[in-house]
Amino acid sequence: MAGPRISRTKARERLSSAPVFILVEPQMGENIGATARAMLNFGVSALRLVRPRDGWPNPKAAAMASGAAFVIDQARVFDSVDEAIADCQYVVAATARQRDLKLPVMTPAEVASELKPRINAEQRCAILFGGERNGLSSDQVARADAILSVPVNPAFASINLSQAALLVAYEWSQLSSDGEETLPLAEEPPAAREYVGHLVDQLEASLEASGYFFPAEKKPSMTRTLRNMFARAGFTESEIRTLHGVIKSLQRDNSRK
Repeated sequence: MAGPRISRTKARERLSSAPVFILVEPQMGENIGATARAMLNFGVSALRLVRPRDGWPNPKAAAMASGAAFVIDQARVFDSVDEAIADCQYVVAATARQRDLKLPVMTPAEVASELKPRINAEQRCAILFGGERNGLSSDQVARADAILSVPVNPAFASINLSQAALLVAYEWSQLSSDGEETLPLAEEPPAAREYVGHLVDQLEASLEASGYFFPAEKKPSMTRTLRNMFARAGFTESEIRTLHGVIKSLQRDNSRK
């Protein structure tokens, strides 16, 4: 079904001002291609892949993408979620399972409304989608600021990867580009995930040396909580640098004792 035509310039503007879709360990090339089509249908083009099972490029994905080859051709591949979100300032994780993490849970429409003013304020935002078999792990969800949950029939909650992407992209497209809300521009925007990750790595190493992670079997959940706390804090780069200095000072002080 054909829709109204818009100029190529306007189309490019819409594509450049949209969230990044990140598929984590996708299995079938056909699902990647179908996701690319759903994205481009509604003005989203930035696609990133984390460890696609069948490698990349994938001819099945290209064939399924059909007219959305543009999305497939520019897709970027990463070895980990941390690398894929390193330059992002706000991340949403799509998951149907309940988690122990204290994260806000939003519908696709609510996610779109949250992302729009952030992207207007030139923040890079991303949505994580898990693989077809297992979805996102708790550690991966802990990297996010919020959870995206689609309100489906509880008796049959399974939803295809491309369908989930289509729902989010559709809600994104419904927000008008005219008179849209913009977050007040702060003097300094939130730091990208790369800087937050380095800080948490430094903190974990210091806590490990001090014996904080006890008993040992609780370390994964304790680490997950720490990462989630710092991911949601919204620290700026200058604040991150200050915290690096604080941790180094405490490390030096402990070494003198």
